[in-house]
Amino acid sequence: MPLTFRKSFRILPWLRLNINKGSMSFTTGGKSGPRYTRSTSGRRTTSMNLPGPFGWRKTRTKKDD
Repeated sequence: MPLTFRKSFRILPWLRLNINKGSMSFTTGGKSGPRYTRSTSGRRTTSMNLPGPFGWRKTRTKKDD
C-alpha cells in the first residue's frame, strides 16, 4: 500500500487550506450548506451533505469549462 501525504489547515472559520503531494486546494463553506473547493491542478468541486446517507458532489476540471 503506497504512502500518501495530506495536511489541512483552518485559516478562517469558513476557509481551509488543503495540501497534498501533487497540489494545494482551498475549501470555503462549513458543515451545513454547500462547500466549494478550488485546486491548483484546475479541479473545482461543489459538494453538499444531505440528510441521511446522501451526499451530492459535482466536479469540473479545466477541460470541462
